Amino acid sequence: MSSPEAYAKPVPVPDPDSAPFWAGCREGRLLIQHCDDCSSHQFPPSNVCAQCGSGRLGWHQASGAGKVFSWIVVRHPVPKPVYAEDVPYVVALVELAEGVRMPSNIVGCAPEAVVADMPLKVTFRQVSDEVVLPLFEPA
Repeated sequence: MSSPEAYAKPVPVPDPDSAPFWAGCREGRLLIQHCDDCSSHQFPPSNVCAQCGSGRLGWHQASGAGKVFSWIVVRHPVPKPVYAEDVPYVVALVELAEGVRMPSNIVGCAPEAVVADMPLKVTFRQVSDEVVLPLFEPA
């Protein structure tokens, strides 16, 4: 996990549903919700199971393994100038080994190297004292 640095971009604000996810990221662990009634995994976090409606949800440490489900390469900076130095960068929908899909960035390779079903593994980037982002890199 990288150490905090000056980070001028917006950061997530944990809410009661997502707080355990962000706490896990701070510990270098990728956590996803697991339903105690129907055994399904889900992301993003919620207070009810998306499959069966149960409120009996726990947290499961994901393997951190995944693959590229979908992606785009951002080549033009959005209006906020803090993103200008990052282009080009990859925004992806990562399908975790546990079956859920999670939006993130792919790092550690050229944007042109990203292909469908590319094996990935989670890595973490600390962007503030409170927030650690899960990113993905080639496995």
